[in-house]
Amino acid sequence: MASDQPAASEGNALSRFLRLIRFSHTIFALPFALGALLVAAHGRPTARTLLLVLACMVLARTAAMLFNRLVDWRMDQKNPRTTGRHRLIRKPLAWLLLVITAAAFIGTSAAINSTTGWLSPIALFIVFFYSVTKRFTNLTHFFLGVALAVAPAGAWIAQTGSLALPPLILGAGVVCWVAGFDLIYATQDFDFDRREGLRSMVVRLGIARSLRLAQALHFLMFAALILFGWSAGLGWWYYAALPFVAAALIYEHTSARTLDLAGINRAFFQSNAFVSAVFVAAIVADRCF
Repeated sequence: MASDQPAASEGNALSRFLRLIRFSHTIFALPFALGALLVAAHGRPTARTLLLVLACMVLARTAAMLFNRLVDWRMDQKNPRTTGRHRLIRKPLAWLLLVITAAAFIGTSAAINSTTGWLSPIALFIVFFYSVTKRFTNLTHFFLGVALAVAPAGAWIAQTGSLALPPLILGAGVVCWVAGFDLIYATQDFDFDRREGLRSMVVRLGIARSLRLAQALHFLMFAALILFGWSAGLGWWYYAALPFVAAALIYEHTSARTLDLAGINRAFFQSNAFVSAVFVAAIVADRCF
C-alpha cells in the first residue's frame, strides 16, 4: 500500500510540518465551528470573537495532530501508508511545538470569555484522548467524532457563554459524520490494524459491514442537519443546500465500494470538504444576507 505522505526531503520545513499535521484537513471541522458561531451570533459575530475562534480551532487541531503523531510515532513507522511521517520533523521539535500550541490554545480560549477559558483544558483532553483509544476500544471512530464535535460546541460557547440545543444537535451530527467517514478511511488499514492488534470497528466487523455502518451513520448525520436547521430557526437557503450534502455523501459511499486506495482518498477529502463548505455557505446565506 502506498504511503499517504510525500518524501520527507520534499519542501521546506514549514511545508513538511503542514504535511505532518495534515493541515488541509482543517477544512473538515472549521466550517461547522463557523456555522455554529454565525447562528449563535445571528450572523453578526464581532471581528474579535471570529478571529479568536479561528485561532482556537487551528491551535487545537494542530496540538491534537502533534499529539497523535507522537503517540503513534513508532506505529506509523511500521504502517506502509504512514511510514514516512516520522521523517518530516524531529521528535523533540514535535514535543516543543505540542507544548507551544496547547498553551497558546488555552491562552486564546481565556481571551474569549471565562467559560471558554475554564473549559479549554477539558477540550484539549478530549481531542488528545482520541489518539490512544485505538489501543483499548473498537469505538475509536466515535471518539474522533466527539473530538471534532467540540468545535461547534466551543464556538457557540464563545459567542453566548453557554450551550443550547442547536449546537448539541449539530455536535451529534458531526459525531455521526466523522465516525462514518473515518470508518471508510480505516478500511485502508484493515490488514495492518488486525496484524498489530489495534482496535477499530473495521477490524471487529470486517470491511463490508463497516461500510454499511458508515452509511447508517451518514444517514443519521443528515437527519441531524435537518433537526439543527429546525432548532436554530434557519430558513429556506439552508434547506435548499442539504440535497447537495446528500449528493456528496452518496458519492463518497459509491467510491468506497471500489476499495481502491486512490478512490478512497479522493472521496474522503473531496466529499467531506464539499460537505463542510456547503454547510457553512448555507449558514452564511441564511444568516448574513
